[in-house]
Amino acid sequence: MARTVAEIPGGARVTDFISLGVISERIPDEHVRRALKESGRETQRQRKLPMRVMVYYVIALALYREVSYGEVLRCLLEGLEWLGLPVKSIRTVQKSSISRARERLGVEPLRRLYDELVVPVATEKTRGAWYRDWRLVSIDGSTLDVADTPENEEAFGRPGSARGQAGFPKIRFVSLVENGTHVLYGAQWGPYRNTSEEELASELLKRLFPGMLCLYDRNFSYALWKQARANEADLLWRVPKHLVLACIERLEDGSYLSRIYPSPKHRERNREGFVVRVIEYRLEGAPRKGGSPESYRLITTIPDPEKAPAEELAALYHERWEIENAFDELKTHLRGKGIVMRSRTPDLVAQEFYGLLLAHYAVRALMHEAALKADLDPDRLSFVHAVRVVRRKLPQSVAFSPSGRSGDTA
Repeated sequence: MARTVAEIPGGARVTDFISLGVISERIPDEHVRRALKESGRETQRQRKLPMRVMVYYVIALALYREVSYGEVLRCLLEGLEWLGLPVKSIRTVQKSSISRARERLGVEPLRRLYDELVVPVATEKTRGAWYRDWRLVSIDGSTLDVADTPENEEAFGRPGSARGQAGFPKIRFVSLVENGTHVLYGAQWGPYRNTSEEELASELLKRLFPGMLCLYDRNFSYALWKQARANEADLLWRVPKHLVLACIERLEDGSYLSRIYPSPKHRERNREGFVVRVIEYRLEGAPRKGGSPESYRLITTIPDPEKAPAEELAALYHERWEIENAFDELKTHLRGKGIVMRSRTPDLVAQEFYGLLLAHYAVRALMHEAALKADLDPDRLSFVHAVRVVRRKLPQSVAFSPSGRSGDTA
């Protein structure tokens, strides 16, 4: 079952868990205001829980996964106090009031903030973010457990198992990751029951740009390749064994040129083919169950071996696993091992999902900044430690004015 605790762990102080100041540095108030206005969530009515505060509250929920709704709000009391809000009235807020405020907020402001703010952050000086002149990104998908309620099960579905059905309904999502910083951007999500990774990836490919080199595993399709190429990003994708790749020209580094087609009939007539470079190799030292080394076939849009030698691309492909590390940060170190998303309705699940991604981005952006200052690869820094720092850090300065603008009591 999902689990939360009613109070902060013993021995900790409320001031150890204040994070609003840190979050607002990465997710500025002016962007929050604009997202609320554009999504129609601004009002002039005075409430105990203004909408702009609720935006930060939803993000804070992701940082304190094992803490109850009310306790998360109490974790933010000092931050709320320097927002100019009456702490006494906040103390009297009930869980039902928090839930109603989240329902009024909806998902759209969080989605807008995510789409606008969460982008690749690596600079030319970021270690591990580049292969030669290309910015490295990867695509992959995963799932998240959501609260076991009739509404969530009907909206999202749950996987089957040998013993019947899985314990929790799930959502499926696919994301791009900037390999060097682990920033998860462009994420698309949908119900587990009737949403495929290919369908979600199709929307995601719009976030590829020239100068990127995108790594992708074996969920290959001609349609996805064509769509990705339309954005002029370069690609390095693994393809299945059954894909026919006839050698057109053997290159000096052992790779060869071939063509991919939308169907066997197109191949027979040599129509609508894309020229690709094929790299084949076996990964010694990592045998499969049968005892033989696993074989890999990669295709790339980079035809020139001098610009990208086959040996380098073969080694580079395995950096695709950086996205698995990023998913582990999101699902285990941030969300909490064995903890499901706590929202009990589909709309609030979507809201919580974007809050989780925004919290991950805030931590990762902080880590990237620290890595640049220390001239380190961001991979050298501990995500778990960074989360603890964010949880502990007191607000150092007022991130936005508590008054003086219309609409700040939404």
